[in-house]
Amino acid sequence: AVPSGAGAAEPRPEREPSFEEALAASVVPKQLIGERAAALVRSGQSVILDVGTTTLQVARALRARDDLDDLTIFTNGLSIALELEPEIPRFTVVVTGGTLRPRQHSLVHPLAGSVLDEVHVDLAVIGCNGVDPRLGVTNANLPEASVKALMLQRAARAVVVADASKLGEVHLGRIAPVDAFDALVTDAAAPGILIGELRDAGLDVLVARAADRP
Repeated sequence: AVPSGAGAAEPRPEREPSFEEALAASVVPKQLIGERAAALVRSGQSVILDVGTTTLQVARALRARDDLDDLTIFTNGLSIALELEPEIPRFTVVVTGGTLRPRQHSLVHPLAGSVLDEVHVDLAVIGCNGVDPRLGVTNANLPEASVKALMLQRAARAVVVADASKLGEVHLGRIAPVDAFDALVTDAAAPGILIGELRDAGLDVLVARAADRP
């Protein structure tokens, strides 16, 4: 047994989970969030899909919607691009430029903005590591946070997707205040008090529930 006392505890360095580790966590909530966010998309629209395991579920839900056609999807996530590839030419898939980050399979600065600087899309779906009413939407990795902030600027509407475990969390890289987003899509485990605080801060909160599945 580890002895108790002031000197016994060792600080645990924060380690960013790999894409595969994150994919294995909260699978069903992320699927529900993905379906709820994908329901916001209409045929003929242009969409930015940010890197992440929750946004990967958005991509899978978009694939499953056989009513969708003529979508243009921009992504900085290689896993998302590969997920969407079988839907070409129904979907046009554009991978942003940038430097490849291992573990997350994401494209970041330098050059991550080379494509994004040239477009204005209908909807951006952005992932994160934390959503806090006061301190905003944040991410554990600074290079990714700056790309997410750029995605937000390039969209007419922006939705942040985050499962309940990320609500109330704050991380190093600030993406934007919560009211910079049009909506948050989260799952039914989200605490009611936090949902109320986020709504009071100007964020529309959409709760994805299993009962909503078609």
